[in-house]
Amino acid sequence: MSRLRHRGGGRRFLGRVRRKPVRYITILPSLVTILNGACGFAAIVFAGKVSELGDSSSGYFVMAGYMILLAMVADMLDGRLARMSHSTSSFGGQLDSLCDVISFGVAPAFLMLNVVHQQLVTDGFAHHLLSQRLVWLTALGYISCAAIRLARFNVENGQNESKHIAFAGLPSPAAAGVVVSLVLFHQEGVPSLKVILYALPLVTAAAGVLMVSRVQYPHVLNQYLHGKKPFGYLIKILAFLALVIASPQAALVLIFCGFAAYFPVRAVCWRLMHRQTLDLLNAEPGMTGDSAEGKMAPDLNAGPH
Repeated sequence: MSRLRHRGGGRRFLGRVRRKPVRYITILPSLVTILNGACGFAAIVFAGKVSELGDSSSGYFVMAGYMILLAMVADMLDGRLARMSHSTSSFGGQLDSLCDVISFGVAPAFLMLNVVHQQLVTDGFAHHLLSQRLVWLTALGYISCAAIRLARFNVENGQNESKHIAFAGLPSPAAAGVVVSLVLFHQEGVPSLKVILYALPLVTAAAGVLMVSRVQYPHVLNQYLHGKKPFGYLIKILAFLALVIASPQAALVLIFCGFAAYFPVRAVCWRLMHRQTLDLLNAEPGMTGDSAEGKMAPDLNAGPH
């Protein structure tokens, strides 16, 4: 009898947990989201072609990098289309995260793995198991961080992306852009500069750590490009476009690597500066620790959140 009651309680519990089945979805935003995942899958296929065809097919690395960049464009468009049609939903958010894991998690890690492996083979270090294992562990760590980052975002944030002003941690498209920009800069810009490829696993690991960190990164589209802005913004955008036209590969490195590194460096400098100021206030005669902290409270609240 107790077993029957247990089964009945389990069914009632599952009935409460299960939600209603998905009956209606928006077609166009979902297709664009799937295009995001398809571009990530194509990047994986192109990156894997090199190991089959040899050194002469290294142009596939470039194609894989541009497929990931195309996935970023699709990732920006699907949310905009959903908001324009007033059809944002939990289904769209979950589908977007699943495709992001492929395009901005697995694809950049696999691209980095194959690029570095090809360089190790060229330099005669492919037989070193330690170097191979470190690269594999770096790729695995990056994929894990990307999955954790996207799962945390789904839990902590709502469906209305237009209200997102900042992200906790480096967004996964920006982290993928760091890896892709360095690969494209090496393949199309300076192929003889091997230090880029040997530093690529370290940069990939750092991008993974930044994804799961709590460093505040701004939502570029919502914070800087949405709504009315001062005239100076137009000048900055024109200068940015001129840089992209002059040297696209160098511009990608400056944009993605600069974006990833600027905000954690700024947060560290801000903390050190205010800690030194607090120490100076505590050292003043007649100034107690409580009064110094009270005096510094408005400045601390004015910092990045």
